[in-house]
Amino acid sequence: MLHLQCMETKSDGIKQPVYLDYNATSPMDERVLEFMIPYFINKFGNASSKNHQYGWIAEAAVDLSRNNVAKLLNATEHEIIFTSGATEACNLAIKGVYESYSTKGNHIITCKTEHSAITDTYRYLEMRGARVTYLPVSQDGTLDIANLTDAISSDTILISLMYANNETGLIHPVKEISDIARKHQVLFFCDATQAVGKISVDVERDGIDLLALSAHKFYGPKGVGALYVRRRSPRVRIAAQIHGGAQQRARRAGTLNVPAIAGMGKAASLAMAEMAAEEKRQLALREKIEKALLNIPGTVIHAAHTHRLPQTINVNLGIDNSSLIRELKNVALSTGSACNSESNDISHVLAAMGISEAEARSSVRISFGKFSTEEEIDFAINEIEKAIIKLRGINAF
Repeated sequence: MLHLQCMETKSDGIKQPVYLDYNATSPMDERVLEFMIPYFINKFGNASSKNHQYGWIAEAAVDLSRNNVAKLLNATEHEIIFTSGATEACNLAIKGVYESYSTKGNHIITCKTEHSAITDTYRYLEMRGARVTYLPVSQDGTLDIANLTDAISSDTILISLMYANNETGLIHPVKEISDIARKHQVLFFCDATQAVGKISVDVERDGIDLLALSAHKFYGPKGVGALYVRRRSPRVRIAAQIHGGAQQRARRAGTLNVPAIAGMGKAASLAMAEMAAEEKRQLALREKIEKALLNIPGTVIHAAHTHRLPQTINVNLGIDNSSLIRELKNVALSTGSACNSESNDISHVLAAMGISEAEARSSVRISFGKFSTEEEIDFAINEIEKAIIKLRGINAF
């Protein structure tokens, strides 16, 4: 049996280990949990039960959440489909469009630095006749927009590019991409899992046709996400991928997870109220961390001069990352995407950026959030510095 050591709060008031892996998952906001609890116990009805009050109460909770998620994206409630998470939302968007628009073409354009929920789905479709173009990126992770335009052909049905990269924090020029898609009458799908709830995401302003998100990335529960599907200008069609009921306008069958959906809606509401102030605060924390780490000889921050998420740093510290993480017993950070952490391969994102294997194996991702304090950041910086001094066998920088 696996025994986990309980987190401790030391005399200085800092909970250890200090959590700096928010891009993997965020802690649930206690206000979200409090809002969810009644839907496990007293308000436990099936949202599809139309004949009694238990079902009506559950349906009302789902409707409220749908409305809150829609407001967060500047969408309408009829454009939101609840899923089990962003991975399912990505699958529904990609496969749903591919099947619905197969008479028009089979070509899809994406990028080499997309999340595995995207790239693995496209590899699956390639085995079933899809033609997929994987755009390269520069050393800082940015796309050459001219390459995107040149890749579009008469049989292109979808451009699929993420809003913000989960490993480097780089934010793509989403509006520019959508303008190109509109000009060529091609749908634009955006995996915005790392962006929603952290920075402003507006499907109308940004011109997005389909968008995936997940609650646990912005202080909601795990196991629930959503897919936005545009209803007009253009009206987007998707083929259902789960069958067995008429829920959600027959686009995604299955009994709705009412407690989780309620929690997602509450998290969306809180994000709308708190996001602007948090973005500013977290950017200041990022600048503080980066300034400290750049004092360490040999430090390189990947995608440093690009438009990035305020709470994400991917940095080469010149130390084998697995050794560094083992040494950092009181700081929790990662080598990259949690979805690929069981693999010994180097980050496909850094590899696509032309980062050498040695540099990639010396890189770590630091990500924080609204529960991160300046005291925790100071503690983490000190712990990282001490670990590097120990591993390099030197007394000072």
